[in-house]
Amino acid sequence: MSSVPYTITIDNVMFQLQEAYSFDWLKSLGRVFTVFDRQDSGNIGFGVEKAGRKYFVKFAGCKPIDFEGDPQEAIDRLKQAIPLYHELSHPALIRLVSHFPVETGYAAVFEWFDGECLHAHWSFPPPAKYEHPDSPFYRYKRLPIEKRLTSLDAIFSFHVHVESKGYVAVDFYDGSILYDFSNYATRICDIDFYRKAPSVNDMGDFWGSKRFKSPEEFTYGAPIDARTNVFTMGAIAFGMLGGELDRSFSKWEAGQALYDVAMRAVRPDRPLRYASVAEFKAAWDAARPPPIWT
Repeated sequence: MSSVPYTITIDNVMFQLQEAYSFDWLKSLGRVFTVFDRQDSGNIGFGVEKAGRKYFVKFAGCKPIDFEGDPQEAIDRLKQAIPLYHELSHPALIRLVSHFPVETGYAAVFEWFDGECLHAHWSFPPPAKYEHPDSPFYRYKRLPIEKRLTSLDAIFSFHVHVESKGYVAVDFYDGSILYDFSNYATRICDIDFYRKAPSVNDMGDFWGSKRFKSPEEFTYGAPIDARTNVFTMGAIAFGMLGGELDRSFSKWEAGQALYDVAMRAVRPDRPLRYASVAEFKAAWDAARPPPIWT
């Protein structure tokens, strides 16, 4: 990684890379109003506006400041991810508009969703994520339970859909979740590592956040399948409604019945979990209390 970052300014938006790169191609897509340049994936993201419409542009090919890999690997991953956004299209997933090669890289353009990332580590690194009143995660955790249950329903429904299409979620965590606090809407923004099912752990320490990974995601050669995704959904539930890795009932906010469902989902022994995300969601829905109308 370069010790002296290279600063670029586009439309009064400033960001840094490890080395110079030309973004002249970006001008044709619209005015840049924000940038996301602190990703370690090798991608850099831009919010652009053209003719009154906003878009999110994901680009691979340069060297973001926190990226330690080869840009070509990031390009290949982004290209390989494109079919996923078509095959797994769903109301809870951001919508891909177009994709194309540019300069020495590759770009994917998505409809803009006016939400905030629940793991905005570039602005609120832990412990600020959990403690700062402006942190999206802090604000999300202070929403009424019913709002968070509705948000989780979007997440679970999408992964039932993923399962029905013959895929498994990989590297899904709270950084993959956008939340619109004005409209109480949830979108999933990153499915680049999702795979055809069944799959296996071919890495040892598999892709993903340790806060949401199942035991098999730390074991080389272990199956990565529906039961793995059940664990992830349960772990997400504890992140949104409980104490994240502290899965004690004292940290849980949503009642005994849902707690029991979430606990079964995160059982270390795979056979003791629900067999599928669909089965998990059916149990979750049955345990969910009816909405409180006011």
